Amino acid sequence: MTTASCHQGRGQCLLVLAQRHLTWVMPVAYGAAALLPQAGQWARRMPCAALWLPGGGQAVLTVQTLLLAYVLFVAALQVRVRDLTVLLRRPALLMAGTAANTAVPLLILLLLAGTFLLLPDADGGSGLLTGLALIAAMPVAGGATVWGSRAGGNQTLVVGLVMSSTLLSPLTIPLTLAGAAAVTSGTYSLALARMAHLAGGALAAAGVVAPCLMGLAVRGALPEGLIVRALPWLKLLALAAALALTYLNACGAFTDLIARPRPALLALATVAAAAMCAASFVLGWCLARMLGAAHADTIALTFTSGMNNSSASAVLATTRFPGHPHVLLPILAYSVLQKLLAGLADNALAGRRPADGEGAAVGPYLGRGTVPPLDRLQ
Repeated sequence: MTTASCHQGRGQCLLVLAQRHLTWVMPVAYGAAALLPQAGQWARRMPCAALWLPGGGQAVLTVQTLLLAYVLFVAALQVRVRDLTVLLRRPALLMAGTAANTAVPLLILLLLAGTFLLLPDADGGSGLLTGLALIAAMPVAGGATVWGSRAGGNQTLVVGLVMSSTLLSPLTIPLTLAGAAAVTSGTYSLALARMAHLAGGALAAAGVVAPCLMGLAVRGALPEGLIVRALPWLKLLALAAALALTYLNACGAFTDLIARPRPALLALATVAAAAMCAASFVLGWCLARMLGAAHADTIALTFTSGMNNSSASAVLATTRFPGHPHVLLPILAYSVLQKLLAGLADNALAGRRPADGEGAAVGPYLGRGTVPPLDRLQ
């Protein structure tokens, strides 16, 4: 074994070790946010730079946005563009899945709005609806590649749907935010409408699409051997960045909950997030069955419909609604619940799962047991 391969092996061993303990590390990040929020609150208030956006908007680059950009960059770095050209021969499923990722969460949001507006809350439930809208607006989470692979799904289709929804997010995010503005009220409606009309697409392009395109470009420009050797270490750093992002995002909401306990509001946020996530999984599966998709394609559509990038929505919630920490509650609940529901969907679809070693995944996404840690945090 060469020195380079030994170096890569150490990184891969550390990566596997981190994956094994990830289930326990996540609660530690939430516990730290509840018990030691001071460092997180200081970091959240520290601006790094500012970007002027088309339409007169301004995006402040914070520690959170930079951490998210790195996580998305590393996620895209694992994708080989040439593997996605296979989808050009079967564009129907790709277009249907991309449309479902935009339409299904928005439909569920509109259905929930009628119930939320009947709440006795001072804002009529608009705060929680805003959090759900930020979830619905986000592209497919990179974690869908992990769960889709575990369940024996068409990994090429999963990766294609992740990338297509991400690249279209400058168009789909303003559309979803405009729909949410119509069913919310007060300052929430005004803020969502402003984000949709002035800066929604530009924010998506700068904060979501740009890091992904940079990752794809770097993957295509550098030698494959160099990328393969560096990926384990880059993934470890992305895992640390994602955990730091989880801590920072949770600090504001948990501090407010401890200072002003509102168990009914927390329960409602959890139920609403569970309803949106579960309905998205079910409707994705129903869409695949209606299209007569093969089993592997059904798995791909199910997971990509049910998993949205909660890390990106949490960053938007904390940066665009800093004075309304309860907007973050359904996002934090969704982040945890989508992994639990993905596990249930994995078990439900496991009847025809390919045996280990069969149906090799596309490109850098390996089979069952090799899980990119950063994706599991989205």
